[in-house]
Amino acid sequence: MRIPKTPIIISCSQYTQRKDSDAHLDPLSLMIKTGRNAIKNAGVEEIKEYIDAIYMMNINSWSYKDAPAALGSALNIIPKEKVYLPDGGNTPQMLVNRAARKISTHNLRGILIIGAESSYSLFLERKGKIKLDWPKRRNPDYMEGELWDGINQFENKYKFKFPPLSYAVLENAVRNAAGRSIEEHRAYIGNLFQHFSEIAAKNPYAFSQKVYTAEEIINPTRNNRMICFPYTKSMCSNMFVDQSAAVLIINKPIAEELGISKTHWVYIMGGSDLKNIHEITRRPHLHTSPAAREGVKLALNQAGLELEEIDAFDLYSCFPSIVEIMKKEIGISENDPRDLTLTGGLPYSGGPWSNYSLHAIATAVEKIQKNPKLKIMVVANGGYNTKQSFGIYGKNPAAIPWNVENSSTIQDEILKNSLKDPIKKANGMLMIEGYTITYNRDQQPIEGIVIGKIEENRRTLAYIKVNQDKLIELEHIELLGKSFPVYYDNKLQYNIIEIKY
Repeated sequence: MRIPKTPIIISCSQYTQRKDSDAHLDPLSLMIKTGRNAIKNAGVEEIKEYIDAIYMMNINSWSYKDAPAALGSALNIIPKEKVYLPDGGNTPQMLVNRAARKISTHNLRGILIIGAESSYSLFLERKGKIKLDWPKRRNPDYMEGELWDGINQFENKYKFKFPPLSYAVLENAVRNAAGRSIEEHRAYIGNLFQHFSEIAAKNPYAFSQKVYTAEEIINPTRNNRMICFPYTKSMCSNMFVDQSAAVLIINKPIAEELGISKTHWVYIMGGSDLKNIHEITRRPHLHTSPAAREGVKLALNQAGLELEEIDAFDLYSCFPSIVEIMKKEIGISENDPRDLTLTGGLPYSGGPWSNYSLHAIATAVEKIQKNPKLKIMVVANGGYNTKQSFGIYGKNPAAIPWNVENSSTIQDEILKNSLKDPIKKANGMLMIEGYTITYNRDQQPIEGIVIGKIEENRRTLAYIKVNQDKLIELEHIELLGKSFPVYYDNKLQYNIIEIKY
């Protein structure tokens, strides 16, 4: 039996194409830049000969016939394995964990994990401000899995496919579990994200380096419009960025053979990949994540660490609710002084679609290379609090080798706690567990949407039947835990909840 090889990260690279840049590179060109820099930062040009695979995140802002092959050609790499994955914010950390297993089991020697988006440049072109000279858009030849298309037909029908809406619904469920009033909770998430913006302001790769006060974050203005109650624009991931990141992982014997300085070495000390129940309506609770609760235990156990030994975190932060959910499940107390983000998070550092957490991982690597005492945890999230991947980074190897499988039974336990199918045509009393109010670009409320129990173990979804003025009032009235009549409107073909107060 062969002894498992030890995977180590030897270099990383990040690049941000800023708003005032004269260049407007397409995503592939951005990856060529970060890929070359990752190889250069390893300090040994021969490392290219040992890169057996290119793992790439799905590119939302553009598409190519074979982006991994094109990148390999530009970098003079001939990969034995090419991976191009569909959407999912958990993907970068999941791919690092996957790479660690591949290297540990001798299947691959070195793996370049990379991704990029150029959504801001496309935004400028749509506004008529620039003219892009990019290669012709082509459909990918292959993709491992299918593109994310919301949750299911029933939940998509009530617009849960729209991430700000689904996370805003979860936000109110989180608020209820925390026992905060509407105003107390708005202040809480404002303070939470103010600190994120302060960290982004010091991050050289952040797309926005402006510090926002809690009041600027929570209060709607012309430039900070309401999206879905209680979320303003400043609380939502900023996808309109041009950013790229790359991480290079090899096995330890190759690093020793090539004489790569140990100051470069960063170990992937532990990790895990778990999923929650896919359908939001079938989860036992809306304010929890069993995947995060169990995933952190697996990652810490593999690393041989206790939570108190982690020096810093990067919790996925597309919206406040996922930060709060993961913070609670991981066991981070409210008065814990450790930072919850390395970069400043998706609203401020930038949210390049599925590739954000690769920036967090690269930042973790850079920090540990400068300060070898650090141990950092990165938590990536995909879907709608659906999939979570953990990674722990430091200067020590994993206590449990990466070729040991330790999560299959736990995953089965999480999924078997599913509630019954939701009631699609409701009639009775609905007890509200979560809700939101959506807004248009003129900051006028459009509609209210609720989720709740109509039977002990069955939920449904419904639109709120009130006029526009009443919708605005509902932002200041506690609905959670209260029951109202709900019925299925045959003409509209939707469930309608009648809220009278």
